[in-house]
Amino acid sequence: MKQLMTGNEAIARGAYEAGIRFASAYPGTPSTEILENIALYKDDIVAEWAPNEKVALEAVVGYSIAGGRAIASMKQVGLNVAADPLFSFAYTGCNGSAVIVTADEPGIHSSQTEQDNRYYAKMAKLPMLEPTDSQQAKDMVIAACEISEKYRTPVIIRMTTRICHSKSIVELGSRREAPNKEYKKDIWQYTTMPAVSRKLRFELEERLKGLTRESNNSPFNDIEWNDKSIGIIANGIAYQYAKEVFGEEASYLRIGFSYPIPMELIKEFASRVDTLYVIEEVEPFLEEEIRAAGIACHGKDILPGIGELSPRIMEEKIKGVKKELLPTKPDKVTNRPPVLCAGCAHRAVFYELGKRKDLFISGDIGCYGLGALPPLNAMDTCICMGASVSAGHGAAKAFTEYDVKKHVVSVIGDSTFFHSGMTSLLNVIYNKSKTITLILDNRITGMTGHQDHPGTGYTAQGEESQEADIEKIVKALGVNHVRKINPLQLNELHEAIDTALETPEPSVIIARWPCALKKLSAKDKEEFGEYVKRYIVKKEQCIGCKKCIRTGCPALRFDKASKKTLIDPIMCNGCSLCAQVCPVDAIVLDQK
Repeated sequence: MKQLMTGNEAIARGAYEAGIRFASAYPGTPSTEILENIALYKDDIVAEWAPNEKVALEAVVGYSIAGGRAIASMKQVGLNVAADPLFSFAYTGCNGSAVIVTADEPGIHSSQTEQDNRYYAKMAKLPMLEPTDSQQAKDMVIAACEISEKYRTPVIIRMTTRICHSKSIVELGSRREAPNKEYKKDIWQYTTMPAVSRKLRFELEERLKGLTRESNNSPFNDIEWNDKSIGIIANGIAYQYAKEVFGEEASYLRIGFSYPIPMELIKEFASRVDTLYVIEEVEPFLEEEIRAAGIACHGKDILPGIGELSPRIMEEKIKGVKKELLPTKPDKVTNRPPVLCAGCAHRAVFYELGKRKDLFISGDIGCYGLGALPPLNAMDTCICMGASVSAGHGAAKAFTEYDVKKHVVSVIGDSTFFHSGMTSLLNVIYNKSKTITLILDNRITGMTGHQDHPGTGYTAQGEESQEADIEKIVKALGVNHVRKINPLQLNELHEAIDTALETPEPSVIIARWPCALKKLSAKDKEEFGEYVKRYIVKKEQCIGCKKCIRTGCPALRFDKASKKTLIDPIMCNGCSLCAQVCPVDAIVLDQK
C-alpha cells in the first residue's frame, strides 16, 4: 500500500512501523506535525506534549534506559534547549532505542535564528541521518532504531522545512513490535559522575569507530553514475534540487547517513569525477570535512551559505544560467506584514502598553511577538523562549543602577510560561526585581497550531488531565501581587497596569481570554460563554479619526473616498476593542 505523505507524517509512520512505544515533543514549526501524527496511533504509542524540549528528551532518555523504544522531536532551536541531556545521553548510551528528530529551518520562516543542527551530531559524537524525501524519512526512523540498539546510542534525524512539509509517495509497511530490553542497574553506565564519565568518554570514541564503518556501508549513502565530468555530493532537499537542475548531466553521491561522514565512500566517488560540487543547506558541514581530507571541491565558494537553496540558485551559480522572472509592477504590489488575528486578545494588551512611553517591554516567542510591529509598536526585545521575564529582570536592574526612569513589563504567553518562564519568574522574585510580568493566557499553544499544554487540561491524545493553574503557580513562586483580568476590557486592563506600576515589588497580571481561532472546549464554554459577536460602523456618526484603525485589527479598513471606517463582517468576532476606542460611539454591536 502506498500513500502520499509529508515528511513529518512519514516520520510518524516510521515510528509506528519501528515498534516505538513512547514519543515526547514540544510543538514548533516545522516539527509540530510529527507528534500530532504519532498521537493518532493511540493503541500503540503513548504520545505526549512536554512543557519544553529538554523535558521531552529527558523523558525519552528515561524510557530508553528502562528498555523501551522512544522518539523525541523538536524544531532546530528546540535542540538548543535539549542540548544539556543530549550530550550526557551521548555518553551513557541507550538501552532501548532512542531517536531524536531535529527539524531545521533554512530561511528563518518562523524562528529566531538560522542554524545548522548537523553540528550537534559532530559535537555530541552521535550518528545522524538526513532524508531526501518522505520515503526515506519513514525508512530512516526504522533504521535509526536498529542502529541505536546495535551501538547503544541515540540517533539524530535531521529534517529541514522542505522535507518536513513537502509530500511524496511512501510505501507503507506493517508494525514490527520490539521486545522491551531488560533493564539492569549499572551506575557505571548511567550516572554521569566524573569518574564514570571518564570511562564513558573512551566508550564514546570506540562507538564512533563502528559507526564510521556503518556510515561508509550504509544503503542511505548511494551513488548514481551518469556523466562523470560533474560529480555532486548532496543531502536532504539539496539532492532533489540538484537532480532537477542537472538530471543525467552529473553523477551523484547522495549522503543520507551524514555523521560520521562516510569519507571512504566520498574519496572513491571524488576520484572518479572531473569536477566535484558539494551542495548542502545551510553551513559547509560536509564541505569542510571533504576539503580537510585534501579533496578539491566547490561549495560555499559559489553557493550561498545563508537561506534556502533552490533549483534557480543552483542553475545560476553553477551552470551560469539566469532565468528571467515574470515582470512585476512594484507600484501595484502592497506589502502584507503579518498581523495579530481579528479578535486577538493580545491586541488590546499591546494597544494599551504601546500608549505608555515610559515602559521597556520585554517580549517573548509566540504570535504575540507581532506586538512589536506598527501600529502597536509595543515591544522592545524578543530573544528566546522564556527570556522576556529574565531579560526584563536584567533590564530593570540596569535601569535602577543607572537611574533611568523606565518601568519594565515582561510579556509572555501561557505555553511559553510553562516552557521556561516559571524559573525566570522565580529569579525575579528571589532577586527582588520590581517588574511586571504580564502572562497572556489564551488557553492554548497558539502560534504552532493549537496544541494542548499543561494549562489546558487535556493531553496530546485528548485525554482530560490535571489543569495547571497559573495564578496558583505564580503565588507559590512567591508573587504577592497577582491580578487576573479580561484583557478585552480596556478599563480593567488600564487599571491593572496602573496598580502594578505603583506596586513596590514584583507583580503578575494574568490576561486570560481564549485565542480568537480556538475551538472552545467544554471548560472554555463554561468559563467564557458563547462570546462571538459582530460589530458594525454607524457611518453617519463616524468622523474618520482612525483611532480604531490604530488598533491594527485586520477586520477594519479605512475607506479613503468616504473617509469612514468599515468592518469586514466575515473577519470580525466581536472583541469590541474598536468600539471601546471610538471617541464618538460610532461602532456598535450588530443586532441582526
